[in-house]
This record gives sequence, C-alpha cells and structure tokens, in this order.
Amino acid sequence: MSRVAYVNGRYVPHAQAGVHIEDRGYQFADGVYEVIALIGGTFLDEEGHHERLERSLRELRIAQPMGRKALSHVLRETVRRNRLTSGIVYLQVTRGVARRDHPFPANAQPSLVVTARRIKGPSSQAVEQGVGVITTPDIRWLRRDIKSISLLPNVLAKQAARENKAYEAWLVGEDGVVHEGSSTNAWIVTKEGVLVTHPPADAILNGITRLGVLAAARKQGIRVEERPFTVDEARKAKEAFISSTTSHVIPVVAIDGQPVGNGHPGEITRALLAGYLAGFGLSSGSFL
Repeated sequence: MSRVAYVNGRYVPHAQAGVHIEDRGYQFADGVYEVIALIGGTFLDEEGHHERLERSLRELRIAQPMGRKALSHVLRETVRRNRLTSGIVYLQVTRGVARRDHPFPANAQPSLVVTARRIKGPSSQAVEQGVGVITTPDIRWLRRDIKSISLLPNVLAKQAARENKAYEAWLVGEDGVVHEGSSTNAWIVTKEGVLVTHPPADAILNGITRLGVLAAARKQGIRVEERPFTVDEARKAKEAFISSTTSHVIPVVAIDGQPVGNGHPGEITRALLAGYLAGFGLSSGSFL
C-alpha cells in the first residue's frame, strides 16, 4: 500500500506531500522534530516526547501547531492510515512560511508534518555482539538540548562512522569530554560498576530513552553518576553502550578500534536493555 503523510491539516499520499519553498524549515532549519517508536501498536514514551517537543518549541519561540490531545490524535490517525503496528512516527514543526528574512516573521503559522513508516531496528548481531564507535570533534551549535532539525554536523559525523565501518560517532568537546553520539546518548560502566552518562545540559539532547534507561538503572539498584566522562575514561571502562528511540540500548565493544573491557557486551548493559523494555511490558527480543 502507498504511504500517507499528514501535512498542515491534510492527509495526503506520501509521494505528493510537500511544503512551500519558503517554509523556514527549508530555508533556515528553523524548526524542531521528534521521533517516537511504535511497537505492537504501542507508542514508547509518548508523553516524554510531547513534553520535549513543547520545550523545544518554547526555547525557539515557535507556537504549538495544536494542543497535545489533538496532536496525539494526528499521530494515531497517521499510524492507522499507514496500517502500521511497529515502526516510527516522525513529526516536525517549523516556524512556517514567510518571505525569506532572518528575523521572525510577524504572522507566520507553524507548519506541522507527520509521517510513519516501518524501519529495521538494530540487528540481533549488534545487540548480541556489540558495535564499534569512533570519536570525532563536536562542531555543533551550543544549544544541543533543543531537538532542532539543523543536523548537518550530525550527518557528517554519522557519515564518518559509516566510512570507518563503525555503527556510531561519539561527539567530543575540546576538553576531551564525550558529549553524545550523532543520534544517540553515550554511556559507560566503570570498573567499579558505576553507570556514567553526561548530565542533561546545553551540551547534549536529553534523550527520552536516556531517561528510561536511568529509571531502569535506579530500579535495579545500579549506582548512577550523571557527570562528564572523557574518551580516555571510556576506553578504560568495563562496559559502554548507546541509547536512542530507534536503537533502545546497544552495547559498544570498541572505541576507535580499541576494545572496551573484554570486547564483549557486559552484564549491566544487557540488564538495562531488559529493564528498559520491561517497563513497556516488552521482552529483550522486542525490536522495531
């Protein structure tokens, strides 16, 4: 069947979906987005995604295109029209259409686009055997806490990872601190069994899955430290992993070609994946 997209009040065939050439998202990347996972007909962390979307809009002073209840209806109707039970829903809000000029337009109406599609989640090999990451300088703007559609530095980092046959790129500040991945949050487990991840601040996006993993860790009695960690500390860690909406939790077994710990996924990483999914009544075999 052909896919269906929601564009500013209308459900249209995906192939015909489009926005005006002077939409500020197209001209300036003046907008924000969210990606919500759908498994077995259930949205994962839907309220968290709504809250982060609303926060991103407030930070950029973009009006909400509609209330949360109405937006939830649009998400579900888009899923229904695409006959989707597992996959992802993508929603994007921009400041709207206006004559190209840098200052905010006075009367532009925000644009809303929603799409839904099936995707392949992390492979069983990635989950069971782990993946490698590379490190690269973080060249993004300083408000990484806003889920902006301006993702060119992330694209370049992800492409560098692909060209180096790695799964992900970790973005590193001038001080050697790992901020996060190009599309994931970064984690390590110290030799003492302490779970460490960068604190929520302007330097990182506070991932919704990140929050779920933290909740799972505390429920399991794992000691957690939200603090910066360096590439050197990560290389000496007992375990490492990444988290995101589409990847859930994936073990990292090599950084820049050097093994992490014993070079195999660790017990804490596996326990956190199981604990995170269990919060939605899912098993470790439940992937997109």
